[in-house]
Amino acid sequence: MKPILTIGLLVLSNTFMTMAWYGHLKFAEWKWFNKLGLVAIILMSWGLAFFEYCFQVPANRIGFKNNGGPFSLVELKVIQEVITLVVFVIFTLLVFKTETFKWNHFVGFTLLILAVYFIFKK
Repeated sequence: MKPILTIGLLVLSNTFMTMAWYGHLKFAEWKWFNKLGLVAIILMSWGLAFFEYCFQVPANRIGFKNNGGPFSLVELKVIQEVITLVVFVIFTLLVFKTETFKWNHFVGFTLLILAVYFIFKK
């Protein structure tokens, strides 16, 4: 149960973080949004990032081996990075329809999957 809960919380966390980091680039298409200054956009992103931390911190506490979870610190970080990339790809394809992924992106993602394999190999 803890591995699934940890991964689920990390997915939620990364969804909010992706919105905080890249959402404002899409929101710029809205006329009212373009009237906002950089400080307002930063504050909106911080507001989204707050929810990222509301999921990230519990995910790491629940998932960390020293707290009774199943993952080492390195394993948690690698899981988080892979989830970040998966969430980013899905977000990019759904929200930014002009972006395309090429063969070299898929090779890079494949290498990341291999990294996960080697990190978890005992």
